[in-house]
Amino acid sequence: MVQEAEFRSYYGRPVIKPPIWHEPHMPTYLYLGGLSGASSVMAVMAGFTGHHRLARTARLAAALGAITGSGLLAAELGRPERFLNMLRVFKPTSPMSVGSWILAAQGGLSAVAASSELTGVLPLVGDAAALATGVTGPLTATYTAVLVADTAVPAWHEAYRELPFLFAGSALAGAGALGMLAAPRAEQRPARAVAMLGAVMETAAAAVMERRLGPAGEPYRLGRAGRLMRSARALTVCGGLFAAAAGRGRTLSVLSGLALTAGALCTRFGILEAGRASAADPKYTVVPQRRRLDDGAADGR
Repeated sequence: MVQEAEFRSYYGRPVIKPPIWHEPHMPTYLYLGGLSGASSVMAVMAGFTGHHRLARTARLAAALGAITGSGLLAAELGRPERFLNMLRVFKPTSPMSVGSWILAAQGGLSAVAASSELTGVLPLVGDAAALATGVTGPLTATYTAVLVADTAVPAWHEAYRELPFLFAGSALAGAGALGMLAAPRAEQRPARAVAMLGAVMETAAAAVMERRLGPAGEPYRLGRAGRLMRSARALTVCGGLFAAAAGRGRTLSVLSGLALTAGALCTRFGILEAGRASAADPKYTVVPQRRRLDDGAADGR
């Protein structure tokens, strides 16, 4: 029955509407949100360990990522006021509503922290804002995974367990990469640690996701999405290895930073493309539904 389900759609037409998110706005927004959130965490960590130049770099990256990402989201929505309208109410059951508030909080706090860092005005307020982004940062880096998983798009919905870890790892890798590219070499050690942690987490989460999903994970392996995800994996692994050896020279730091940044972007573009592919082919919608029905019937439910 499961095999026959591949052909049970109306003339092979898609069962659900494809995602209407566009390139390059949405994948870049997903990348920048992750960068902002992970950079906030790195800024707090660097400040506590006395790496003040790295903390400054991370604060600025967090603010730039949040503000630019918000602009891209507003552009994707068509009219900027639509983003403001989402802040009129707080709906805990809506990932979009919760995510809008998280992004607004992250953007405001990181902007205050960065402004204080640049101007030297109200340093205690800036430090308090930066410390607060240590809470909003992880939420900003991962809420977009919940946002895409809470849809009917098969490749996203079926991967709801792994996507938060994948996004978190990619965000850490991106933030560490920027730290290695922009911070002085003497203060790059925490950035290298963040980059390596992110590379390991992203690579492991992607491998677990594709293995657990089985046939439902085909969109991540085929076509343009497959090429992007394979490129992301190769770039992330190479970037992580370069980060491990980056203490030996500036060149390796630059190569690691560029590879990890490109890998993080490829991951976001690949996930978006996989979602489109899975929505366009009815088998990715019908087969899992039929399998769940058959499993329920076998269990007597």
